Amino acid sequence: MKSFKYTINGNVYKVVINTIEDTIADVEVNGTPYKVEMAKPTKKQVVTIKRPVQTTTPPVARPQTTSGAGAIKSPLPGIILEVNCKAGDAVKKGQKLFVLEAMKMENAINSDRDGTVKEVKVNKGDSILEGADLVIIG
Repeated sequence: MKSFKYTINGNVYKVVINTIEDTIADVEVNGTPYKVEMAKPTKKQVVTIKRPVQTTTPPVARPQTTSGAGAIKSPLPGIILEVNCKAGDAVKKGQKLFVLEAMKMENAINSDRDGTVKEVKVNKGDSILEGADLVIIG
């Protein structure tokens, strides 16, 4: 039994589908029973809800040539929601540098050392891959 509420031209209708057999559905509309004939037999359907397609840029493989002791890398693939640093900024260990959306969750990317930001490798809205350089700290 499935129940639905529809508003048509300002009128509210409570529709309850009791049974469906071949092309005949046994329904109640605002408590009044009806037998409804459908055009063709219904099939059991599996409904898949898809996540909306992201309209940001596709993942970009960043060159790893500058990676080393000063590079902070992305722990997972995702989309950069916030960039909280710029070249020349002094940062402390544990300071939030980026917010990364991955698997429908927001993840703070913090500095793992004290230092000065030499280069920011990503921008807000970028899609990044796991292991991509985010920032170089010297």
